[in-house]
Amino acid sequence: MLGGAGILLGVAAAPAQAAEVSYATDCVPPPVSGLPTVKGTTKVEVTAPATAKVGDEVEVVWKFTQAASKNPDLIDLPANSVQPSGTLKAAGAQAASIAMQGPRENPAIPKGGAMVLSDMKGKLKLTTAGDVTLTPDAYAINVMSTDTKCAPTETVKPAATIKVTAGEGTTPPGTPDPTSPPPTSSEPDPTESETGGSDTGGTTGGGGETDFTGKEVKIPYECKTPIGDKNATSPVQINAKKDGGSYDLTVKFKGSVMDSPADIPADSVKPSMEVALGGADKGTVHVEGPTNPEAIKSGDPMVISDMTGTYKPGADGESTLSPGVLTVKALGTTTTCTPEKSEVSLTLDTSAQPGGAAGGSGSAGGAGTSGSGDSGGGLADTGADDSGGLRALGFVAGTAILLGGAVFTFMPRRQASRRAP
Repeated sequence: MLGGAGILLGVAAAPAQAAEVSYATDCVPPPVSGLPTVKGTTKVEVTAPATAKVGDEVEVVWKFTQAASKNPDLIDLPANSVQPSGTLKAAGAQAASIAMQGPRENPAIPKGGAMVLSDMKGKLKLTTAGDVTLTPDAYAINVMSTDTKCAPTETVKPAATIKVTAGEGTTPPGTPDPTSPPPTSSEPDPTESETGGSDTGGTTGGGGETDFTGKEVKIPYECKTPIGDKNATSPVQINAKKDGGSYDLTVKFKGSVMDSPADIPADSVKPSMEVALGGADKGTVHVEGPTNPEAIKSGDPMVISDMTGTYKPGADGESTLSPGVLTVKALGTTTTCTPEKSEVSLTLDTSAQPGGAAGGSGSAGGAGTSGSGDSGGGLADTGADDSGGLRALGFVAGTAILLGGAVFTFMPRRQASRRAP
């Protein structure tokens, strides 16, 4: 009797015999990546109770035995930076779409390594007696706030079957509500901008003034990343503090770039810029910001730090300062963004200093020999708000695209070998 009871308990508790299913998959990278649709093969195993009764709420698990991708030779993906979500279709005695989601848990994935996706889970409330089949459907891979969306391109076979028996009492008919869908990546609220100066940029006021606030200007950038060229517009402000004959500059990107969707290691993101001089003076001034001193936790604001440097004038007269070439170094990669057009943020009444910047011949105080020219003139309104522009420039053109792009190289199907560019 005890042996028979053990057998019965084993049958009741045994999971469904989840045969592995393999299916051709088309995956569409986010539009911002500029990459084409890629093709691969997904292999999935689904587990669920083999038997249950009407009224039960059962948990089902989607396990990727082979993801349809590998990490291309761009960057090493940090641990806990990849999160899968998807839909499992119930059919047969009961039809339903089951929302599935896995935790953002993965080991560090080296360049060229196989993508490792966590197991996804979801719940289904059973309403009708009979056989209920479970079949994998579309899924998405989220990396640094970018989604690669994958869908079957052939009929997928069921991966598991639950035998549902009638339960005691009655259960309201109808299709059950699926599990709440995976949360979408949060977007930071735009930070209200502070503007200073006039339409021609902040200027010296005379009378011993030492602090000068520049105008916030929207700069359209062309950014070159290791995976392609991107365009973005971002608001920038240049402020100055007079120190003897020189000026301490601070370049600010207004607002928060984005909420970090994954843990970012300390000392992994560093910005710098070549501020363009115009008017009476010529050349550039190098400014740079510190790396992130502490690790940035998932969900915390991600910002481009204030960049500072020293401007030593090389000419007498009105000299203008405009945002110039921006460089963002992150996780061993470099993104360089060049202004399509520039606009004066700050105008200063300068007096030439020995070794100053005029003519592009000096480098004292951080002034360089590249860059030039009067950068005044109007800039057409691009329509980008602070938050959107910063997201595009700070990390969509940089880290986010690089990390998001890491899921875009897919393994070939059995029938045809093809590697994404």
